[in-house]
Amino acid sequence: MKTGSNIFLPAIKNISRIISLLEENYPDAVSSSLKHKDPFQLLVATILSAQSTDKLVNTVTPGLFKKYSRPEDFAGIDPATLENDIRSTGFFRNKAKSIIGASREILKTFGGRIPDNIDDLVKLPGVGRKTANVVLGNCFGKQVIIVDTHVKRISRLIGLTSNTDPDKIEYDLVKIIPEDKQTSFSHRIIEHGRNICIARRPMCQICPILKYCRYGKENN
Repeated sequence: MKTGSNIFLPAIKNISRIISLLEENYPDAVSSSLKHKDPFQLLVATILSAQSTDKLVNTVTPGLFKKYSRPEDFAGIDPATLENDIRSTGFFRNKAKSIIGASREILKTFGGRIPDNIDDLVKLPGVGRKTANVVLGNCFGKQVIIVDTHVKRISRLIGLTSNTDPDKIEYDLVKIIPEDKQTSFSHRIIEHGRNICIARRPMCQICPILKYCRYGKENN
């Protein structure tokens, strides 16, 4: 897919209109689609979602959280046992290591409670800014930009950033998206990527933000 590297000024100048169109088309996309009951479960589910899909993870976590629901449960589990439980999500060895490590650090450093700030969350094994922001935006009501694969790809296609590094994309979008819209914008872009701006076959002909999209203008 042709992506180019330059920002697209019409997109940035019309960001309010882009946000409004996303709100109109995805009114219910305001939270993570990962099933969870508390911040810890969302942390685990988000770690599992790396290189996988929320849909697949949601088939695994109900049974997983029946067996283990707290940091204490995961901290003491045999890695091979957890690996077997999460095998279908892919990269199960690394994910098991991250989940067990994060659980132990939560118990050791944070008294069993999930930190409610980015600086502490990213200290947990296997937790980067994307995972931390998912938890902060969905469980603690923080306004954050969640740079998953959809947000990374689509923000470049639209022309809101020229960066490829997720952290730099996050900082670029924070400057553009009004603070009170950042979490919902992230979720709506993710939904847009699942439904219309699909990686292998973007359906530009029915895209509600086509007129403000750099890729759409160059290729349609």
